[in-house]
Amino acid sequence: MSDYFISDNLREECGIFGILGHEDASKLTALGLHALQHRGQESAGIVSFDGKQFHSEKHMGLVGDHYTNAQTLANLPGSSAIGHVRYSTTGDTVLSNVQPLFAELEVGGIAIAHNGNITNGQTLRSELIKNGAICQTTSDTEVILHLLAQSRVGNAPKRLIEALKQLEGAYSLVAMTRSKLIAARDPFGIRPLIYGELDGKPIFASESCALDIIGANFIRDVKNGEVIICEKQSDGTINIKSIEPFAKKPQRLCLFEYVYFARPDSIVEGRSVYSVRKNMGKNLFLEAPVDAEVVVPVPDGGTPAAIGYAQASNIPFEYGIIRNHYVGRTFIEPTQQIRALGVKLKHSANKEQINGKKIVLIDDSIVRGTTSLKIVRMMRDAGAKEVHMRVACPMIKYSDYYGIDTPNPDKLLANQYKTLEEMRAYIDVDSLAFLSVDGLYNAICNEPRNNQSPQFTDHYFTGDYPTPLTDLSGKNGVSMNKIALLKEAV
Repeated sequence: MSDYFISDNLREECGIFGILGHEDASKLTALGLHALQHRGQESAGIVSFDGKQFHSEKHMGLVGDHYTNAQTLANLPGSSAIGHVRYSTTGDTVLSNVQPLFAELEVGGIAIAHNGNITNGQTLRSELIKNGAICQTTSDTEVILHLLAQSRVGNAPKRLIEALKQLEGAYSLVAMTRSKLIAARDPFGIRPLIYGELDGKPIFASESCALDIIGANFIRDVKNGEVIICEKQSDGTINIKSIEPFAKKPQRLCLFEYVYFARPDSIVEGRSVYSVRKNMGKNLFLEAPVDAEVVVPVPDGGTPAAIGYAQASNIPFEYGIIRNHYVGRTFIEPTQQIRALGVKLKHSANKEQINGKKIVLIDDSIVRGTTSLKIVRMMRDAGAKEVHMRVACPMIKYSDYYGIDTPNPDKLLANQYKTLEEMRAYIDVDSLAFLSVDGLYNAICNEPRNNQSPQFTDHYFTGDYPTPLTDLSGKNGVSMNKIALLKEAV
């Protein structure tokens, strides 16, 4: 499952960035969002505060389409700003859902940018509306604002904490008031969030690459269940306070940060994403060696794992597939004939490296399998003698409800076909193998999965969901009973 394929990709909801007390706050936020663009290409937004009032710019499309414009940035004055890039997993694709969301409340104005998915968000929304709330978006982030508005426990940070205590699921968020920047991460730490500084000013972002682009220093990861409150004083100094107001839970970061979502140059929980992905490839070779003449990555997601596989196997690594980076989403009207050419718009075979050879294709994951089928056909059309596929993560058997856009379980390749042989036949490869769960864990933390207390959130492979899924039962054709049946089948 390579980056931005048309029909077989996983998408995560968003990336977030926030900075307090810097004269170039909006410009730095725009740069940070540009580095986080891989986490969401649907829309981008920034809210700033100039000491008197809040300013907002929200747009559909990419960061570079809007925030390189001098006038747009001039519309965002002030020394504090938060920003958001989005791919929707909850809520419609409309401008009203573009974050950060802003509201004037009893405690003053507040803007919130959120990464993740609230698994009781629809239940809470229904209760709020029943009690008179007026919702203007379909984003679960608005639920947080309404809960904050209803709270009466004190100032904005205390009310936000009370709101967060009512949530289930995954969230990393930044919130901005007139004098404060607040960062929070859910009790399991499912979605990532880091803490950095530039010129002594605090910054929070989804990934370390957002710090690198602006020359900021990485301080540490925000801990699971931690809330950090940064407050700007009248003399310009900033007080920073860390609290842990939630019942303590074991950290369970989403494994797909390492498999797919995070940029290869990011450091996630102290681990180089690039090195982890190479380790996945090395372990994949140890578990599933193959007699081949060339290792070919499915770009860009499969490239680090393919390097690792090639190094472990001593089989030459070659770019047998070339990616076109300049094809936009609306390149041409998607008629059926054009859809049939969809993969070729973004990827083409490097025939000289393919023709007459036994190749091993390395991809980061397979979801539905439709893209893998097209890629394999492309390789065979280019003259490949044999095509073997190796996947650098386990079979995806369960849907995600924490901010990853995955189909219902029935549409996942690993559930559509009962055996590995049936999957191999569908994709039309000479052999097919997936990295094991323990192989993935070993690539990340040098030890197998702790089945009593898993080190990460791996529900898409195991069905082991760390939080309740209150909204799920009876919706979207999926129920908790169905998940239980799938686990029994596995």
